[in-house]
Amino acid sequence: IKVTYRKIPIENYESEVINALAQGTGPDIWLIHNTWLAKHKAKLFPLPQNNKSLNYKFVNFQNDFVDAALDDLTDNGQIYALPAYIDTLGLFYNRDLLNSSGVALPPSTWDEFNEAVKVITQTGEFDEISVSGAAMGTAGNINRAVDIVYALMLQSGVQMVDAERSSATFARPQDNQPVGEVALQFYTDFSNSNKEIYSWNNDMHYSIDAFYEGSTAMMINYSHHIQTILSKAPRLNFGTASLPQISGSNIAVSYASYWAPAVTLGSENPEAAWKFLIYLSSKEGAGKYLAQTSRPAARRDLIDTQRNDPNLGPFALQSLSAKSWYQIDPGGIEKIFVEMIEDVNFGRSLPREAIQNAEDKVNVLMQR
Repeated sequence: IKVTYRKIPIENYESEVINALAQGTGPDIWLIHNTWLAKHKAKLFPLPQNNKSLNYKFVNFQNDFVDAALDDLTDNGQIYALPAYIDTLGLFYNRDLLNSSGVALPPSTWDEFNEAVKVITQTGEFDEISVSGAAMGTAGNINRAVDIVYALMLQSGVQMVDAERSSATFARPQDNQPVGEVALQFYTDFSNSNKEIYSWNNDMHYSIDAFYEGSTAMMINYSHHIQTILSKAPRLNFGTASLPQISGSNIAVSYASYWAPAVTLGSENPEAAWKFLIYLSSKEGAGKYLAQTSRPAARRDLIDTQRNDPNLGPFALQSLSAKSWYQIDPGGIEKIFVEMIEDVNFGRSLPREAIQNAEDKVNVLMQR
């Protein structure tokens, strides 16, 4: 078998592959984002369950991979993609800035996170920020801002969609508590100059740049930015830790984002394609891939091999508690959430109004 790999810039990736599939010139194998199954399931060829040559069953998937992959890449007992890795949001922190402020350990809860932000952040007479405790609160200049809000909502127990996956429900109260609104308020307070935790605004450098430049103490992001920071600022004294959790919660939650290869419906070689993916996601195949890419493992039997890695370890362990949510149009929903955050930031709406407007707009997408 000859495998030809083609790399497409992310800006055109989804549309270019969809157009090729529509014209009958698409690939046998397509890397899909973990949130794309709802949108693109009809374009995929599920793994045959009764093919003796492939010999890979749904129960194998359940046993091999973490729960997030099961939720994201399977539906109604069918396997649509096999992951080689899984990434989650974690905490990046500048050891020197924490040490200088008397913060001995990276925060493990959001209460500890807030306290660290208060003591680290330095502002001037006109609220200009010279040292930021954390890159939190805005949308335009924070990498993966919307994913951070998703994580906060999921940690708070927000039901993002109803049980039938027919409508969005993230603005609805849970047990008479406005948990979605509170999560949005918590996030945007970091960019509110009237709050004690004010540490960020729209005039700051982009979050990744501000972190490796040393002007921001903490950043929430994915593990692949470990290499970004090492390449941009090899002498920066930084560390990584698990995503902070809500105090008193017994169940840890992080947010998952990753790409997984799937076989397209128009493939002329579906059996050969699935054989390749079964090997790529096997312990041997995935082990080689992870060694080359420094990605966190999706396979349960490979997580322990990464647990003691000083930077990757927290992300590898978080794979076990990773979650995402059903999105009918991930790109469209992200734009709606950006607008929601900015409506609060710029005083166009109160959090309650902003999140309700966002839910209404997501429901329009789902009804289409």
